[in-house]
Amino acid sequence: MTIKTRFAPSPTGYLHIGGARTALFSWLYARKHGGTFVLRIEDTDLERSTAESVNAILEGMTWMGLEYDEGPFYQTHRFERYCEVIDRLLDEGKAYRCYCSKERLDQLREEQMANKQKPRYDGHCLKHTHENNSDKPYVIRFKNPEQGEVVINDVVKGKVVISNSELDDLIIARTDGTPTYNLTVVVDDLDMGITHVVRGDDHLNNTPRQINILKAMGVEPPVYAHVPMILGDDGKRMSKRHGATSVMQYRNEGYLPEAVLNYLVRLGWSHGDREIFSVDEMINLFDTMDINKAASTFNDEKLLWMNQEYIKNAEPGHIAHHLSWHLGELDIDPSQGPDLLEVIKPQQDRARTLKELASNIEFFYKDFDEYNAKAAKKNLKVSSLEPMQALNALFAEIDSWNAQSIQSAIDRVIEQFDLNLGKIGQPVRVAISGKAATPAIDITLASLGKDKTVSRMNRAIAFIENRAANQLVR
Repeated sequence: MTIKTRFAPSPTGYLHIGGARTALFSWLYARKHGGTFVLRIEDTDLERSTAESVNAILEGMTWMGLEYDEGPFYQTHRFERYCEVIDRLLDEGKAYRCYCSKERLDQLREEQMANKQKPRYDGHCLKHTHENNSDKPYVIRFKNPEQGEVVINDVVKGKVVISNSELDDLIIARTDGTPTYNLTVVVDDLDMGITHVVRGDDHLNNTPRQINILKAMGVEPPVYAHVPMILGDDGKRMSKRHGATSVMQYRNEGYLPEAVLNYLVRLGWSHGDREIFSVDEMINLFDTMDINKAASTFNDEKLLWMNQEYIKNAEPGHIAHHLSWHLGELDIDPSQGPDLLEVIKPQQDRARTLKELASNIEFFYKDFDEYNAKAAKKNLKVSSLEPMQALNALFAEIDSWNAQSIQSAIDRVIEQFDLNLGKIGQPVRVAISGKAATPAIDITLASLGKDKTVSRMNRAIAFIENRAANQLVR
């Protein structure tokens, strides 16, 4: 049997973290078994589905690298097929038209709740077909079996048994003829040959209904794996109040996609005590049988730590690829400056996010308007004026601008003025970057270039001279 899984989001918003994890688990299972991964857009909610949401889902899938083998399929393109199945169920007596008014259904619900009964449709139109009037609007209901039980051998939850007496005759077509979710998902899974359904456990209540429809159509249901929800740090279901829940928000905040994937796979799945997995390792090791039964708690600090580990160990070219979006947000054109890869190398172990990394290297490509006030006050002192002047004079004389010649000039000034490295290195850092933290000064200046270095040193010298003049006036 060829394994075939699917991810079937509704395009009523962004691709959220819970959906992304479901997509990842489905994708990993298909890849592990050499199977097929299908993307299906469940857009039958015409009022809430939007093209923007579809694009957000596709963009999120692409960013995470979860390539699909088939699709995207759109349910709105398959209405003819759904109607065909509904007509067949009607013809076979496995579905029927229901003319009950909203008022009757509301009254029925109130009576059942008053009697402490579970609200459910009472099968009135099935039992009183003589009252039906074809001129009145109607829905179509699936005729659920009255006897027996539905057994779900769920990969995650274990054996779940639901009595058919607990299920009512659900609506499979609305008054306007459009099919409902429980009908469309069944037909789609059947037609697309889905063998394994991995989805959130909020769908578990729908599963016995869908199994009964599949059996009414004469086919066996797929294997189900209902994944527990993701909780925020307050123990409640993950939502906007917990911060970034959209996959693309994590892109915008500077996370590498593989770091997000690694973190998501560990939310509800584990392999010993290991934390870091490459995508290939995830594929080789993942199994739905190992998914935890309990809900997982999302931890922003853990994700941030993992992202930093990935940035530290990634190839500079890979970082540059994902950094380009963040550079664009800062209006930085990396072609107008030093080699981006050479700039990244000494910086990548100093940033927790790509957004932070982009901010850290901004000074290589753009002039800054002012110094960090605290850094300038501490480092651009009057006492550093003469060493800075002497050093910049040496910089101006360097013909071959590289880390070695830069360090040689710094060493000469250190010896001339009997300084330690920090006494000259820190003022230089503030002078060329506006802040007190950069990688090794010789490497940083080598990448920055001679002209920018000398120019920014002159600016810092003027700043110190102005400070000295103000002190004299006082």
